[in-house]
Amino acid sequence: MGMMAMILLSAFEALAVTTVMPTISRELDGGTLYALAFSGPLAIGVVGMVVAGNWSDRAGPRRALFASVFSFAGGLLIAGLAVDMPVLVLGRLISGLGGGGLTVALYVLVARVFPERLHPPVFAAFAAAWVIPSLVGPLVAGVVAETVGWRWVFLGVVVLVLLAMFMVVPVMRGFPTAHSGEPWKVSRILWSGLAAASVLVASLAGQVSGAFVWVLSIGAIVVAVIAVRPLLPAGALRAATGLPTIVVVRGLMSGAYFASETYLPYFFTSQYGLTPAVAGLALSVAGLSWAAASWVQGKYSARISDVASIRTGILLVLVAVLVALGCSVFGLPAWYAIVGWVFAGFGMGAMYPRLSVATLRLSTRANQGFNSSALSISDSIGAALALAVTAAVFATLGGGGGGGGGGGGAAAAGAAGSGSSAPVDVLAFTGCFVLSAALAVFSLALSGRARHADR
Repeated sequence: MGMMAMILLSAFEALAVTTVMPTISRELDGGTLYALAFSGPLAIGVVGMVVAGNWSDRAGPRRALFASVFSFAGGLLIAGLAVDMPVLVLGRLISGLGGGGLTVALYVLVARVFPERLHPPVFAAFAAAWVIPSLVGPLVAGVVAETVGWRWVFLGVVVLVLLAMFMVVPVMRGFPTAHSGEPWKVSRILWSGLAAASVLVASLAGQVSGAFVWVLSIGAIVVAVIAVRPLLPAGALRAATGLPTIVVVRGLMSGAYFASETYLPYFFTSQYGLTPAVAGLALSVAGLSWAAASWVQGKYSARISDVASIRTGILLVLVAVLVALGCSVFGLPAWYAIVGWVFAGFGMGAMYPRLSVATLRLSTRANQGFNSSALSISDSIGAALALAVTAAVFATLGGGGGGGGGGGGAAAAGAAGSGSSAPVDVLAFTGCFVLSAALAVFSLALSGRARHADR
């Protein structure tokens, strides 16, 4: 129950902050740091994943989990008390560090507490924990910001996270801290820091103009790929069969999904004139379908192979992205894309828990932490790099309302959140959807190489 509560609160924080960040940005005069407030936690979370994975392999998940929770809560506390935008971003970075570690520690905890036959329903329950935040998170955050102030969106979660941690304490007492002889992998931690820094640079590339956008983006992406190589299973970058392919597909599909979903609300408000509430409907229904598909695959996981689940999920996401692409190219009604995104949620729900289960199945007790962190790192890096590239694409193809090609990603986020009516060329959205579709097609081509994950 405590683990579920932690996942739920982490989901609520992620969705709620998206709702209140435009208000925070205006109040703290932090428009220039708007994009960094989102990309920063995602990037720095990679360091938390590596440290927590290494720590769990050395001494079990107990200390890693507690340290991650305190980092997550401490960052939220700093953000809630921030007097300017740089301090708020600092708090977001600290909470992102803890959030990354929390994910890995919980994965290892699942592997140590539950027998393998219960892994599918447990991960399905983790996915279902996003349902309530998806439905009410933005609304609750908006009400809190309008009544008692945006600071309580952060501060309220701090109290609840600490309560959730105390619910886990009885379980953690069964995990005495016993060193396994596994050394601290300092080099991996340093590589994770370089990967995080590269992702941040790539994320900020949209702030510059002209061809330098792509020079900076491509350079940062190359460095990030080099840096992440030691953090993944051997053979991951060449998609070797089994676990390496599972980890790579997780990153590719994370990028494919979130590169489109991030821009969908802005696409609906700028091109169709929908209100933010209606534009956010696609995200809410996708959260429901994601949870529903996770429940189904958890209940009937023995009847369908890993490869079949993965391919089904990829195809559903691809169909949804192609429908959104059709809306941007042919001017189809917005409800086509909204309904289509329901299938994207189904696809992710069918695929994500299965990837997690397969990773634990192919892990030993000695490397559960490393492999769990690798899966989470691939997830975060894949999404962050895809968002960095879409920011560059958006800026180059007319996003940001004529801002000279610079700041496309930040402009998109800021305009979407503040209701700006700055004109945006529909081609900018088309480019983002094309990138998502390409990532999904590539994932589909690799999916057969995950066959060794099947029993």
